[in-house]
Amino acid sequence: MATRSLDRTDWNDYFDTFSKDRIEGGDVGKAHVRVLSEENGDQVLADWLPLHGLTYDSKDDLFEVAMEGMDHLVNNPTEIHVKDDGDLLSFEVVRKDGDREIIELK
Repeated sequence: MATRSLDRTDWNDYFDTFSKDRIEGGDVGKAHVRVLSEENGDQVLADWLPLHGLTYDSKDDLFEVAMEGMDHLVNNPTEIHVKDDGDLLSFEVVRKDGDREIIELK
């Protein structure tokens, strides 16, 4: 399992291409979203909901996970890491306050 950091200047193009190729292309279809926080612990926000897309809006500095019945937004992310082991793909989005959002896809 290789983990790599995405360069901030690539986020917009990376997630546009990822959504088109991997989500619309049928490679991944569901998302599990959780927040890891020192203050609140590990909280599940979405449990394997159908996934519509991942986007980053540089103008508003906003990362979005669009799922059936829910849009999850991360304001002002500072880092994004991707891990792909073939069967499960995950993104770690580090928030400005240091909390981490884990988005797992299958």
